[in-house]
Parts: sequence; C-alpha cells; structure tokens
Amino acid sequence: MLQASATAPSYAIVVPTLGRPSLRACLDAVAAATASGRGPVRIVLVHDRPGPDGTPPALDVPPELRPVTTVVAGRARGPAAARNTGMRAAGQVPWIVFLDDDVVPGPGWGEDLARDLASASHDTAAVTARIEVPLPPGRRPTDWERNTAGLATARWITADMAFRREALDAAGGFDERFRRAFREDADLALRLIEGGWVLAPGSRRTTHPVRPADRWISVRLQAGNADDVLMGRLHGHDWWGRAGAPRGRLPRHVAVTAAAAAAVGCALTGARRAAAWCAAGWVVGTAEFAAARIAPGPRTRSEVFAMTVTSTAVPAVAVWHWLRGTVVHRRVRRADPADPPGSRPTAPEEAPREQVRS
Repeated sequence: MLQASATAPSYAIVVPTLGRPSLRACLDAVAAATASGRGPVRIVLVHDRPGPDGTPPALDVPPELRPVTTVVAGRARGPAAARNTGMRAAGQVPWIVFLDDDVVPGPGWGEDLARDLASASHDTAAVTARIEVPLPPGRRPTDWERNTAGLATARWITADMAFRREALDAAGGFDERFRRAFREDADLALRLIEGGWVLAPGSRRTTHPVRPADRWISVRLQAGNADDVLMGRLHGHDWWGRAGAPRGRLPRHVAVTAAAAAAVGCALTGARRAAAWCAAGWVVGTAEFAAARIAPGPRTRSEVFAMTVTSTAVPAVAVWHWLRGTVVHRRVRRADPADPPGSRPTAPEEAPREQVRS
C-alpha cells in the first residue's frame, strides 16, 4: 500500500471523470510518480456518468492504486459539483489534490508535491502545478491547440491543484452553478484571496495533452460567456484583472451580430441601402475574425475551412450565451469571501487505510 511521506502532510487525490480512456494514463502516471512512497492516503474517482440505477461503472485502475482507490457516483452536474462530491468522500485529510482525468503527472510529481505541501505556509490555501501543453512539432498549432495551450499560462487551474482542506471548508467548496470546466477555479481562488488566503505556485510538473476535438468545438465553447456573466455578478466587473483572465472578443462579437441583425431588419422593412451597409459590416467583421484565427495556424485546407465556417457562427452563439447568462444570473448577489485562515479547525492527519473499491 502506498504510504504518505513522514515529513509532508498526507493528502488525497480527487479525479472527476466521464470514464474517458485518458483516465488510465493519468492513474498510471500517478502510480509511477508515487512509487517511492510519497503517495496519497486515498484516491477518489468521481464518475459523473453513473448508470441508470445511479451506480458508477467500473473504471480501469492500476493494481498498485486499487487498495487506496474508491469510485463514487457524481450527479452529472459538471466538474465543480463532482469535485465537491469527491472532497466529501475523501475524508478529513489535510490536503486534497484535484486532477483532471486527461492530465499526466510528471515522473518526479510525487516528490515535488510532497515538497510543495511541506513548504506551504499556514495561510496558503492552494498550491498550483506547472502545466505543460505539448504542441505538435514541425507545424503551427491549430486554433483548438492554441486554446488548450492557454492552460499553461493560466493563473489558477484545477487540472492539477492541491487545496488545503481547511481552506476548501472555509470557502464552502466549489460553486456548483459553474456547470462546465470553466471559471469555477477562478471563482474559488478569488473567494479565498478575498478571505485573506494565499495561492502559491508549486514545483511539480504535469502535462495536459491536447485532446481530440471536432471542428465545432469553438462554437460549443461559447457557452462560457454565460459563466463570465456569473463571474461578474459574483466578483464585480473588475474580476478579469484580478483573475488574470483575457477579456476575449465579446464586444466585437456583439458588434458583428448587431450588424447581421440590423441587415435582416432593414431588408425586411425595405431599407435596402441600410441593409447593404449593415451586411457589409457583418462581412468585414466576420472576415477579420476568421483571418485572426487562420493567420497563426497551420493554414491547411481543413483548418482554413473550419475557421471560415465557425467564424460565421461563433459571434452570434457567443452573444446568445451572454444574453442567456444575463437572464439566468440576474438575481445572483456578490460572493462572500472565504472565512479567514485559522477560523476553522485544521483537518487532522490521518494514517493511510485501505478502502474498498466500489
């Protein structure tokens, strides 16, 4: 059975998963990186696609991790809710390390994590990992690959992030209104910082491969505009700067979509000249957006086609989700800061114990 280091606090690992094949690679990397003994007291896999009877399907777990691994059913409400479920199932360990099921911890991950936790000050709520996104050699990255590469420079990312259990309790865990893997980590970080906690960079390294995606992924990602509205309600209009998040192109998307709507409206009312001008504005705005996405990419025929087609849809879809978020979250009040450090009892150290894998 894996043992926790004698000099570092004990920890549990929580992995929300949809049962993707990448989970096995993640767990194999954890097993290899913790073989020296600096391992978790338990691993909780939260399967967010349970069966019809609520029972989580069996997952492929390396033999060396099975004694400390348990699988619990999520509620199909997204990664924030799944992490809260995993946190409760992990028990009262001092630290909980959240991993995504598509990351690959590096060879020295276990030793580096032990040092990260041992060196954390009492007011450190979380210690981040250094995320590396490998891009294909010999060509420019695609739009989707560049999007994923942005994870490497994100200020806070729960793809690999260790949280002090006391801090998670002080903040009330993740806000489950964030149903996608987007902004839920920034929301929790801002609430902790406003409560007087510190989020520190760590030394461990984790790889986040670019997962396969179809050409419509950029359109589906626009649902995050509704989460940005929720962030504004919770943290004020200046949350972008405090979270180190890029503002994106929403103002331009609004302008392009307004031009398209105006062109249709003018055409229906017989104002042909105005309709032509508005349509020209839509064409110019769409072309500029497509060119901005094509220029840094590989410029292959399939990539150019995908960027051209999706660039006509993205602005309107982005505006739709922004409007939807404005309506859905119109009554959300500003978030309360987390309770300050020392206001809650510290989770006791637990000796490793075997858990029955369900």
